[in-house]
Amino acid sequence: MSTGTVAALRRYPVKSMLGEVLESVRVTEQGLSGDRVFAVLDEEAGTVGSAKHPRKWGALLRCRSRLTGSGAARVELPDGTALHSGEAELDKRLSELLGRRVSVSDSPPETGGGVLERAVPEYEGGVPDIVRQRAFTDGTGETITSGRVAAGTFFDYGKVHLVTTASLERLLAVHPAGDFDARRFRPNLVVDVPGGGPGFPEDAWPGGALRIGEVLFRVTVPTPRCVVPTLAHEELPADPGIMRTVAREHRVPVLTLGRLSCLGVYLDVLEPGTVRVGDTVTVPHSA
Repeated sequence: MSTGTVAALRRYPVKSMLGEVLESVRVTEQGLSGDRVFAVLDEEAGTVGSAKHPRKWGALLRCRSRLTGSGAARVELPDGTALHSGEAELDKRLSELLGRRVSVSDSPPETGGGVLERAVPEYEGGVPDIVRQRAFTDGTGETITSGRVAAGTFFDYGKVHLVTTASLERLLAVHPAGDFDARRFRPNLVVDVPGGGPGFPEDAWPGGALRIGEVLFRVTVPTPRCVVPTLAHEELPADPGIMRTVAREHRVPVLTLGRLSCLGVYLDVLEPGTVRVGDTVTVPHSA
């Protein structure tokens, strides 16, 4: 059964930096080729840089990363300077930008996962209640929680992230003053699903399969949202109303974590291949 078409493909070679738009991409069991293969690490604290803690790492969203033909990351800094991963000057300039000693690494922890800090949002469903109870205030004055990236990767959880145009349009309809540009939610796949339905069509997908181009995906869980969609992205201004709207309109059960504010779904890769803009998204009869 046809569900929609791929409207956009994006990858983010350096975690929490702006990424690049693609027309096609190879997808392996580890996700989109070149996606989140680098991260900025705090040399002293050992934490993984993530804009989920905006006071500490928000400046990463003012940088853009692209993958080069040799597999390095080309990073464009806020002043337009372009440097490559592995260059000492890049680490120096990022350290100056962030106010702490950092380096760009392509070596995620093999076991245990690197420490990942997240600001605790004020809106309901931003974090599980049990996690909110363990929150603490750090040196920046921000209330945060601390977790870990998935072992052997720089992913928070899912390997591939998908959002639908139908869900974005549903949110815009109830908060027309907001700009629900897909870029705010940092998806790998934006799927154009024809309107006219109840909205949030991906709610019915977890546990099933999606065929997108050559690739067969398993839909795992809804994607819980953090503060990142409220931050400025390129020309999109900061807008706290974005996540307040998600929290009001779409809190759904996620595993055993309770009802969380979600948009989109995470995918695992069952059969690798290539995905292209314009590919049809189908639900196989055997799913």
